[in-house]
Amino acid sequence: MAKNIKGPAIFLAQFAGDKKPFNSWDQICKWAGDMGYKGVQIPSWDGGLFDLKKAAESKTYCDDITGVAKSHGVEITELSTHLQGQLVAVHPAFDEGFDAFAPAALHGKPKDRQKWAVGQVMAAAKASRNLGLKSSVTFSGALAWPFVYPWPQRPQGMIETAFAELAKRWLPIFDEYDKHGVDVCFELHPGEDLFDGATFEMFLEQAKNHKRCCINYDPSHFVLQHLDYLAFIDIYHERIKAFHVKDAEFNPDGRQGVYSGFQPWVKRAGRFRSLGDGQVDFGAVFSRLAAYDYDSWAVLEWECCLKDAQQGAAEGAPFISSHIIKVTEKAFDDFAGGKVDKKQIQRMLGI
Repeated sequence: MAKNIKGPAIFLAQFAGDKKPFNSWDQICKWAGDMGYKGVQIPSWDGGLFDLKKAAESKTYCDDITGVAKSHGVEITELSTHLQGQLVAVHPAFDEGFDAFAPAALHGKPKDRQKWAVGQVMAAAKASRNLGLKSSVTFSGALAWPFVYPWPQRPQGMIETAFAELAKRWLPIFDEYDKHGVDVCFELHPGEDLFDGATFEMFLEQAKNHKRCCINYDPSHFVLQHLDYLAFIDIYHERIKAFHVKDAEFNPDGRQGVYSGFQPWVKRAGRFRSLGDGQVDFGAVFSRLAAYDYDSWAVLEWECCLKDAQQGAAEGAPFISSHIIKVTEKAFDDFAGGKVDKKQIQRMLGI
């Protein structure tokens, strides 16, 4: 049977806030549905929209959450644990910066913070099961990222040690997700130890090729790295279980390139843009995913250095809808076919 990409959906992290309609689950689902979205991806850390602890413990609560969404014509696509996943592994250089992702009582206590983060990500496995979800999206965290450029020279074995430790922290998490039938989909992102295909493979090897170690595909991060985002699908399609639809552009000049010279977003050579305003060839992306039978959600992750969020969200639903391919259930040249006639084939081949 033909498999089709589901959507459009929207990641709520960039929109949730303390003003209507973004400050309650009911209102934000109505907002999304009214704009034409069919799915919403939940930032699990936002207590104003979603209670992760309660979702892990109560199927009734999850049924209620799902029911509210459905009343507005939307489904839950995945839970996001990006912020908690980031805290599974934090290099000391970033301790203070990432404290903001954890409760105040854990600030300045990296070991306690890491334990809390693992508990949060584990809870999302149970919550995902209770919500009937097959995938969850997250960040890997980072131990090796400060050493991404090989100057000063890295000590022999440093990167291997970092990836072995990262895998050691994630393997029990993968086992928990496997128990509940849910994939862990890493967004490959600069700032994480998993930021491209090579680093994903290094990690996957250390993680014993765990079947729950998967990818949240986001071409925008690959544009900014000059990575072939279409070839990436060819290589890793079996591990791609989630999809963030996000655009970007890279415009190097005589002053800056990939590293963008510490400039603010609007002045960087590499910038995130609203859908259709950047350089990602989404026609090719959707075609490539469809060819490999990707049948999960296409989720807008809106980020743009220029355009207003509301405008970007309003434009995102029809943009994604126009790119989703309804996969044909028969070949375009079926009219030339018919039942197998062995004698006819032999005659035509002269055998």
